[in-house]
Amino acid sequence: MSVNSITVGGVTIPQLGLGTFKLYDDECTAIVAEGLKLGYRHVDTAAKYENEAAVGEGIRAGGLAREDIFLTTKVWYDQIADGALQASAEASLARLKMDYVDLLLIHWPSADVPVAEAVRALNDVKARGLTRAIGISNFPTALIEEAVAVSEAPLATNQVEYHPFIDQSAVMAALAKHDMALTAYCPLARGRILDDPVIGAIAARMGVTPSAVTLAWLLGQERVIAIPKTSNLSRLADNFAAASLTLSPDDRAAIDALAEPGGRLVDPAWAPQWDVEAA
Repeated sequence: MSVNSITVGGVTIPQLGLGTFKLYDDECTAIVAEGLKLGYRHVDTAAKYENEAAVGEGIRAGGLAREDIFLTTKVWYDQIADGALQASAEASLARLKMDYVDLLLIHWPSADVPVAEAVRALNDVKARGLTRAIGISNFPTALIEEAVAVSEAPLATNQVEYHPFIDQSAVMAALAKHDMALTAYCPLARGRILDDPVIGAIAARMGVTPSAVTLAWLLGQERVIAIPKTSNLSRLADNFAAASLTLSPDDRAAIDALAEPGGRLVDPAWAPQWDVEAA
């Protein structure tokens, strides 16, 4: 089974990726290696995850050529000043034991570092060949516009929380305007989708898991990438099944209707001012 891809920012990104947040050491290495053997070709990590070394080991254990894997990492918000960002990227590559990543993201915007400064530093990393593409994460629409305006290279994606219970229509519209993808983290709403009766009924009727249904809903949207994380080897295959699953228009509409104000799960103290969610 193959996964569809999206071409943005000068790179082609597999639409279904493997998230690694809170996966560590041998467990992380095993999940990444098994995921690649199952067919995943997109792996997502970050300096803040403290697992880049394990991710790198997993990629090597997967047995694939480096150019067959799309690898993303991110720079934490306290390291995005000019100079610090470049040093963070170099340190990530050292931990990964890689010459380059395919995509480098600013993990969060910072109240202390102007977007323009951070994005110029990000461009410098790309110009030096340490990453093939650049992008952002957790940027609301106002900051998306700031980042796009100052970036010399096209921005590939904005990685944000996105699942059936959160409205991201404003962000999606801004990204579409700039030919950027939306990469959905927490795509399974930290397990909340497992208890949702609408998603459960669709899954039961189709003979698949609620996770597969939810991921298929995401992957069926234009310019949306999903990076589910699991520590369970059997669920790797369940999630991967979403790549070949097509939902009916009625089922898609039923899931669309689940978005609600207050559906956001990730809202740390350093978060930017989010866009207003539709009622």
